[in-house]
Amino acid sequence: MAIELKLPELGENIESADVVSILVKEGDAIQKDQGLFEIETDKATIEVPSTQEGVVQKILIKIGDKIKVGQTVLLIEDSVSGKSKTPIKTEESSPAKKIPSKEKITEEVKTQKTSTESESEVVDVTLPDLGENIDSAEVVGVLVKKGDKISKDQSIIEIETDKATVEVPSPYSGEVIEVFIKQGVKAKIGEALIKVKVFESTQVPQQKAEDTSGKPKTETPAEVSQKIQTESVQKEEITTGVSGQGYHQPPISKGSAPAAPSVRRIAREIGININEVPGTGVSGRISMDDVKAYAKKLNEQRGKGGGLGFGIKAEKLLDFSRFGPVEIKPMSNIRTKTAEHLSYAWATIPHVTQFDQADITILEMTRKAFNPKVEKAGGKLTITSFLLKITAAALKTFPQFNSSIDLEKKEIYYKNYFNIGVAVDTEFGLIVPVIKNVDQKNLTALSAELTTISEKARNKKISLEELQGGCFTITNLGGIGGTSFSPIVNSPEVAILGVSRGSYKPVYKDGKFEVRMVVPLSLSYDHRIIDGADAARFLRWVCEALEQPMKLLV
Repeated sequence: MAIELKLPELGENIESADVVSILVKEGDAIQKDQGLFEIETDKATIEVPSTQEGVVQKILIKIGDKIKVGQTVLLIEDSVSGKSKTPIKTEESSPAKKIPSKEKITEEVKTQKTSTESESEVVDVTLPDLGENIDSAEVVGVLVKKGDKISKDQSIIEIETDKATVEVPSPYSGEVIEVFIKQGVKAKIGEALIKVKVFESTQVPQQKAEDTSGKPKTETPAEVSQKIQTESVQKEEITTGVSGQGYHQPPISKGSAPAAPSVRRIAREIGININEVPGTGVSGRISMDDVKAYAKKLNEQRGKGGGLGFGIKAEKLLDFSRFGPVEIKPMSNIRTKTAEHLSYAWATIPHVTQFDQADITILEMTRKAFNPKVEKAGGKLTITSFLLKITAAALKTFPQFNSSIDLEKKEIYYKNYFNIGVAVDTEFGLIVPVIKNVDQKNLTALSAELTTISEKARNKKISLEELQGGCFTITNLGGIGGTSFSPIVNSPEVAILGVSRGSYKPVYKDGKFEVRMVVPLSLSYDHRIIDGADAARFLRWVCEALEQPMKLLV
């Protein structure tokens, strides 16, 4: 007989929760009090245990769902009517199946055994964690099909997030048994992508049974309800409960903002940066009310004519088809994110651009002389390579250019590391990979890394880690053309250096005109923290370093 398992009462004023993981699958034999799935409310992340023994007949929920109290979540064949199914109880000599811990549930690749030790294992390859505040990605390409033999680290799908287009590798070598994902759909973190029959040489090691003594037991529905009710009472401050112990907010294991997925989702939908919202809950946890209060504050600032300058009403587009044929295409995630980020940067940062030009005649001779040696190391010695090294030195000389400003708290963050982003033009949009610790690398190493990371960006091989942590950005349009331009500061950075095409010009030098190679530079900066005189000094320092490379050595 099938038994319906429903979401139990979760405490006062809590009517729903988000499903963050599912700990069982259809066909599993489960025991009473075994964890079935993990949910997150505005107050805590907890496991919901089973109230019955039996075999999972059907799972009615999936990761990311918002489920309500009393909603049916699983159908279970009880142990009486399900005797023909897989036995529930194990032999006394064998330890009971261990309930997965939260840490194991959140591993990047979750596997499920479907065969015995003597047979090849069949595992599900799931979408791994993609980084802070990213809970899904659009599948733009499926690179394998049923029956394909794949090797470990071979790319299986291509996805597009808000930040980049990347390929997801397989953690195993084996044969593709089934492909669950399709091109054009949105895949969520933890969602199964393909099923793989793992080659014996690369099978996933059997998990050894562990002694569960000292481990916290799975909570019953009554304990779940009691835990959340206790936390509700202690929402504003940690107090002493009936048991004499205060409840502490569990640590946030993913993302920098301590907020429930539902809260983060609402913040994204209304255009609020969740990391900027001050939390009033335990340990600074951000509630829905905190997001609403922050949004209200921003709207009040805009209504008074200050703040972000978003009071301009958007004009409705014309029906262009009246004038001729049109083709409408959706914006890609990268283009959408670029548009949103640059709009935010332009609206919030008071931009000023300083222009100058550098005589790189000597530098160009040096570059041509040493380029063959650098090419042997796998790089190409370009003016961008020199600018990476020069800019890192300039940031040490002018620390206000290596900072970020927080007007909400009226604080300035001065960074003691030197990571520089380089804008790369790709066929699917502008991407800014970041070269880390530039001050600690020589020109050869920087040139090789710049070549490698640029190729990865163009070939959609870039990782999210390689797009984060920048202090300053260089954008070079010299290979395309133009005499000068005004780049937009890449918030939360405070300055960006633009490079235009160099050309030979007559320069009055030592009482006569000489033909010199001159390159135009443009420095856009945040006028809230950088004054015009400082910007002029910074750019002149960079120009002099280009004109006299020995400046870096002395």
